[in-house]
Parts: sequence; C-alpha cells; structure tokens
Amino acid sequence: MISFENGSDCAHFVATCLFGLEGLLGEELSALGFKRTGTIDGRLYFDAPLGAIPILNISLRYAERVYVEVGRARAESFTDLFDCVKSFPWEDFIGFTDAFPVKGHSIKSRLVSIPDCQKIIKKSVATRLSGKYRSESLPETGIKKQIEFFIFKDEASLMIDTSGVPLHKRGYRTESNAAPLRETLAAAIAKLSRPRDNVLFVDPMCGSGTIPIEAALMMTNTAPGLFRSFASEEYGWIDASVWKDARDLCRNEIREIDFRAIASDISPEAIDVASRNVARSGMGKYIECRVADALSLETGGRRGTVVCNPPYGERLSDVKTAVELYGKMGRAFLALDNWQLYILTNDEDFERHFGYKSDKTRKLYNGMIPCRLYQYFKKRI
Repeated sequence: MISFENGSDCAHFVATCLFGLEGLLGEELSALGFKRTGTIDGRLYFDAPLGAIPILNISLRYAERVYVEVGRARAESFTDLFDCVKSFPWEDFIGFTDAFPVKGHSIKSRLVSIPDCQKIIKKSVATRLSGKYRSESLPETGIKKQIEFFIFKDEASLMIDTSGVPLHKRGYRTESNAAPLRETLAAAIAKLSRPRDNVLFVDPMCGSGTIPIEAALMMTNTAPGLFRSFASEEYGWIDASVWKDARDLCRNEIREIDFRAIASDISPEAIDVASRNVARSGMGKYIECRVADALSLETGGRRGTVVCNPPYGERLSDVKTAVELYGKMGRAFLALDNWQLYILTNDEDFERHFGYKSDKTRKLYNGMIPCRLYQYFKKRI
C-alpha cells in the first residue's frame, strides 16, 4: 500500500465526489495516510503534502476532482469576499503569465449571484498578483490554473483544480451507450458488491461495460488514473520525476489474480462498445463480453454475484416497461441458487416490483438522480 505521512510541507486539499460516496473516498484518503479535517455532502477536506498531488489524482477511485485549497474565510458581503480573497497567497500557486479563470458555487449563503462572485474573486486575485509581481496588468497567456470557489453557509473556500478533466474519465471509455454510468459510481458499486477471486462477477445488463471494468481494475489493484494526464502536470509545482515515481509505484502494485467477470447485454451494439472499452482498459484477460439475455442467466454450477444497473424508465424506456422487466428479473434471478445480487435503480418500489425484499439498501446518486443499491445476500424462497 502506498502511503504518505503528513509533513511540514502540508497543504490543505479538497476532494469532491458524488453524493453517497463520501465514506468510500474517506477510506481511500485514510489508507494513503492523510488526515481528514472535514466532510460535507460530496466534499472532503484533508491535509497532505503538496507532493501527494500525483498519487491523489492517479489512485483515487471515487473522487471527481482534487483541489488545493488556497484559503478559507467568512464572506457575508462582496466586500468581505474581496478582502479575504485578496489576503490569500495566490502568488504561491499562480505565476505572472498564468491564466486564472474563476468558476464556482454558492449554497445557503448571502452571496447568491454566481457571476458577481466570479467578478469579485477575479478582481481580487488580480489585485493581489499585480501587487506581488509589480505590474499593472497580467498577460494570462500561460498555463491555465482554474480557480474554483465554494461558498457554503457564508464561508468561502477558494481552490485551484489539480485534476483538469474530471477523475471519473479514466480514459478507457471513449464511447458509450445511452445512459452511461459514471465510472466513479461504477467503482463504488463494484466495491460494495465485494468481488472475490473465486466468485464469478456478472453484469447481465452491462451497457458500456463500466461496472465489470471497474471491478477488474479494483481487483488487480490497477490505479484508475494510471494511463491519463492531469492539469497540474503542467503547473510546475511538482517536478516531473515525482509524477513518474508515482506512476511507477502504482504500476508495481498491480497484481495478477484469479478473477473472472462476464459483461453481457441483449444488444449486440452495446457489446461491441463494451468490448472496445474492455480492450482499452487492459482488462481483457479478466472480462468476457457476450451477447445474452439477462433473463436466461445460468450459474453453470459456479458461485457468483450479479451486479447490474437496469433501465430506470426515465432514460431508456417508459416506466411500465421497466416495471415489467423488474418482475421478470425477480423470477429469473431466483433460479440462481445462492448467488448474491446487487441492483441499482431509482425505482422506490423496486422491491415490490422485483418480488423480494432486499437484505440491505444503500442510497447513491447517478449524477443528480437519487438511486438505491438493493443488495440480496441469500436465496429468496
């Protein structure tokens, strides 16, 4: 396990995630040795060395972005906002020629106008930098360093994005089917389904193949960001050798396992897409893609786990069709002996439509759609 100790060069960080994944992301940060300092919905605060930026971006499975927090202060008025932002050490992060666009959110705060907040923050940062660099104008022709603000209950957090392209975009899914599942959510579903070496992992409605791919990446301990780049590689804060070392560490932690997953779908077009995604992910050794009807799934005498994200009705088909499908799934999956089932849907009456009460549910969000992961641990009779 790669681990970092907090040292004298510690910086304040913010990692964002989908609602419902805060616990899993927190476990990742703790496993890396970082001290969490706060948690709110979809957002974790923690301290880490600045040199941990590479390993954070490369290895976190459940984070959407990683930010360095430049400063945080109370801001109940635009004057407060200007003054506090101006007091933050922007020159430590933004060079004379760097571009620094501003975007962000304000929730449950007096400052409700996002455009006005953007203008005030931009002006304040420019004022600070102009003074530090002794120049009346800033060219902003260099590297882009995205500033993001988050004002919550009148407390303003000012950050710089280190990720660039969101972390859920691993790089293997350059194409997808309708209603794709975000990779970070798929990783969480895979984690919660407890994949094991000797248990067949089956997604019978695989779509783009995201859940089996994330399960295989997890089981092989392949860092999700190992084969993509990040905005902060261009910032000059961290030597290129540190990025190389982080990638080398992650490569050395990949393991060979006796794990098999089946990604199946009734649509040949979906399987074509899934097959290409599996190939790009490098997980072809562990995942078999096949065209098959989920309702004809058989155990073949093996222990297994079914993990799937069936149509919700509001995206891929009408509600009536989705409800009928859930009933058929309940009858078909009953024949799978003692296989465990993990099914994600936004249907609050899923258990009634499926025909069986789950052993456990967990609330998750597919983008902004509230869903539940229905978990069945033993056979229903």
